[in-house]
Amino acid sequence: MIEEVVSKGNLFLRLYMKQFIREHAADDLNRLLLSAARYPDIDVPFAVEQIACRQRIRDKLPSWYADDELIFPATIAAEQCSSELTASYKQRLVEPSDHVCDLTGGLGVDSFFFSRKAERVTYLERQATYCDAARHNFARLGADHIDVREGDATLNLADQPPSVDVFYIDPSRRGDGGKRIFALRDCEPDLTAILPSLLQRAPRVIAKLSPMTDLSQALSLLPGVREAHVVSVRNDCKELLFVIERKPPADGSLPVHCIHFTAAGSEEAFSFDFREERSFPVRWAEGVQSWLYEPNASILKAGAFRSITALGAGKLHVNSHLYTSPEKLDAFPGRRFVVESVLPFSSRTCKGLLQVIPCAHITVRNFPLTVEELRRRTRIADGGDLYVFATTLREGARSLIVCRKG
Repeated sequence: MIEEVVSKGNLFLRLYMKQFIREHAADDLNRLLLSAARYPDIDVPFAVEQIACRQRIRDKLPSWYADDELIFPATIAAEQCSSELTASYKQRLVEPSDHVCDLTGGLGVDSFFFSRKAERVTYLERQATYCDAARHNFARLGADHIDVREGDATLNLADQPPSVDVFYIDPSRRGDGGKRIFALRDCEPDLTAILPSLLQRAPRVIAKLSPMTDLSQALSLLPGVREAHVVSVRNDCKELLFVIERKPPADGSLPVHCIHFTAAGSEEAFSFDFREERSFPVRWAEGVQSWLYEPNASILKAGAFRSITALGAGKLHVNSHLYTSPEKLDAFPGRRFVVESVLPFSSRTCKGLLQVIPCAHITVRNFPLTVEELRRRTRIADGGDLYVFATTLREGARSLIVCRKG
């Protein structure tokens, strides 16, 4: 159907299909499928899939969403593809002279964004419909130096393009029945099995792994990691990226770059050495000071709990992952709050809190109650300008820190 829809010889059908997709973009898709008989000239299942894909990429791929000439081969491709922000970030990991070979082409988002920097890109995909869509979309997007090849790249790497500088791989994290998979060895393809062969063919491999992947475990399974990147968007961890080379650094260092794209459009960046984190001389806070900090999702995922204190903030407790300082630290990568009061957690405090704090945003860190349980005890409604952090301080005191965004 993809070839029929995009064929120049079927221009009327193409326009008619586009119009149908526009008109039904907000419809209930299950009902639309059930009413397919009302539209004998339309391949309704195909149209519904296009609508579903567009719904999934609306926020993460706005430029692709805006172009109604693009074709999407399957909803799962739209679910698993990179966003424009994360795909653009990956451009930093390649050089302008590189030949990048994308072993798991999928929707082609990463291939396309690599092509905007790299000299040459090869897109490899074993599903023919994906390749058809990729050829059409790349032509539409003006990416004329992407070579689309059909086939399973991991079955015979010797047949893959020569002179590859970087292999890029994003293993599928869906098992039988669409079940989500998190273990690295269970993903398809198994990167741990093919990595030696990849490094024989190219000096570098860039692997995109699930944000649910345990960083320490992945590093133990992937020898030769040169650096890791933890990328989050709007405080939601999206990707773990590993740059792997034939020879690890001689000094044994392992830099981890924590990158967070905020809702305001800015970028927060913090880098630390993974191997030095455990021995880093952490700065401890004696108590809650004027400013409170909550690290962003990339910092929390990477586990830079000690290294982050190098920015000048003191840690409140070994397990709380909240930080404080007497003066505002604009460089701290995360949310910053002005502390208004620190209250001891007790039944008496909970009973009287509603009178002074009718509503607030509540967060718990290293605390025996959940947010829901704390709301039931205090009867504080959600919302407003105040933030309450329920946490445990270094000396073991359970406290409620009341603050405002700073």
